[in-house]
Amino acid sequence: MILEFSQGKLIANPNELMVRLNGPGRITLQAAADAVELVGIANVVTAFGGGISWSVQLDSHDQLEALAEELGLEIKGAR
Repeated sequence: MILEFSQGKLIANPNELMVRLNGPGRITLQAAADAVELVGIANVVTAFGGGISWSVQLDSHDQLEALAEELGLEIKGAR
């Protein structure tokens, strides 16, 4: 699944998530699906593991729901 949002693209499958951010840095963030948490109150995707932590805020709850379905994860802190 490829999902575009204002800051870049999410590329997801049931096993992993990759976030490609727009801009001159062309930053890419990657995480295994089991290291990802979806936070519904703020539409935030977070990843923790191996001493690394990152988060990205999505544009809408609909985007978060689509990502939850693709990754097979539940959204924490529902709206």
